[in-house]
Amino acid sequence: MSGKRVLVVDDSPLILAAAKQALVAAGYDVATRGSVDEIGALGAEGFDLILMDVQMPELYGDDVAAVLRNERGVKTPIYLFSTLADDELRERARDARVDGFISKDAGLEHLVAEVARILAPT
Repeated sequence: MSGKRVLVVDDSPLILAAAKQALVAAGYDVATRGSVDEIGALGAEGFDLILMDVQMPELYGDDVAAVLRNERGVKTPIYLFSTLADDELRERARDARVDGFISKDAGLEHLVAEVARILAPT
């Protein structure tokens, strides 16, 4: 077990459940939030990785990620997690000054592999 803590923020209960199941099976401690409003009560500290959906009803996730990183000073790696095209995700991640992106379209195995790569000991 890795003991690494991952926060997944997405408005889709299906995506949250699938991502959580796959990451827990890979040994991660996973917290999920269905809206950006729920992040405020939880905070973003204490996690080793934050995965943020982009297309959410309240706000765009990349805007929220930018606030976490640039205004609140969150140092935790933040990756956008979306079905948007890779070129658009790359641009949004760069503009938000976050660490990168993971495409939902690549599947759960890809998600787990990317999380393992991101959280691998250096």
